Amino acid sequence: MATLMDVAKRANVSKMTVSRVINHPEQVTDELKELVYAAMKELDYHPNLIAKALVSNSTRIIKLCILEDIDVTEPYYMNLMVGIAKALDLHQYSLQLVTRRNFDIGNCDGYIITGLREKDVEWIQALKKPVVVFGENRYGFDYVDTNNKLGTYQIANLALEKGYEHLIYFGMDSTESFEQSREAGYLKQIQESKLIPKMYRFKNHSHLTEEFIEAHWTEFERNSVFICSTDRLAIGVERGIAKCGGNIPHDYGVTGFDGVFLNQVASPKITTVKQSIIEMGNACGESVLDKIANRGNTSSLIFEPKIELGGTLRL
Repeated sequence: MATLMDVAKRANVSKMTVSRVINHPEQVTDELKELVYAAMKELDYHPNLIAKALVSNSTRIIKLCILEDIDVTEPYYMNLMVGIAKALDLHQYSLQLVTRRNFDIGNCDGYIITGLREKDVEWIQALKKPVVVFGENRYGFDYVDTNNKLGTYQIANLALEKGYEHLIYFGMDSTESFEQSREAGYLKQIQESKLIPKMYRFKNHSHLTEEFIEAHWTEFERNSVFICSTDRLAIGVERGIAKCGGNIPHDYGVTGFDGVFLNQVASPKITTVKQSIIEMGNACGESVLDKIANRGNTSSLIFEPKIELGGTLRL
């Protein structure tokens, strides 16, 4: 069985350097880490993480707490978990997925929380371990998210450039920050373009927007574009227009927000604001580990939105 000294010899570094790479990778250059990790792989060396955890009084576990009542096997959350796991794996941490139901089971070194709602603020503030929230919030928690306001503003601007005259917003029935920011981006574009806002809100289910389009079809003029705050709402709008005989994208446009999976399976594919979910998950992992290492706050990380073109806006 390979030892720490064997790894040091293979990497041509000191035993102390190998120990630092394993125990405090944030203190070591990327070049040194690559050398040591390569030597560990060649020698099939695995640090005794249990002993390490006992010495440092840690668990080497980060909990991902999903507080929404959703299917965690959806591509959106699977991509998020992949990104987090990649970051944690580099530092020999494990990811534990928990829901509201089993949140208190077992100890951990830090938390990544998504699906935060106002009712959760008090108990999250009482947590003794570092916390990073995935999703914009107004409660003072460090977070990782897309620039929601800019994303909706940019895609609404693109729709205007394509010649659509009426911008209709289909948003989520939520008072949370990310949704308010997406609405704000739409309203900013409406104000600058001197248009009349038209807004509707729904639970995030495609059948609701599909049924709404069918029930109110005669109210929507040709040359309208539906600016939706999620791809799920957008795919419902698309299906509703198709059922009513509307032509997409010639007479009606549709845009979404997320760009993880649903925009790809829609027909035609939805033009959407694409979020870099894996990269954002990676940033969540790095951020919570920085908090653990520094025992302090980090800053929030905001990713720039990217528009992914589909077939629901005119060329």
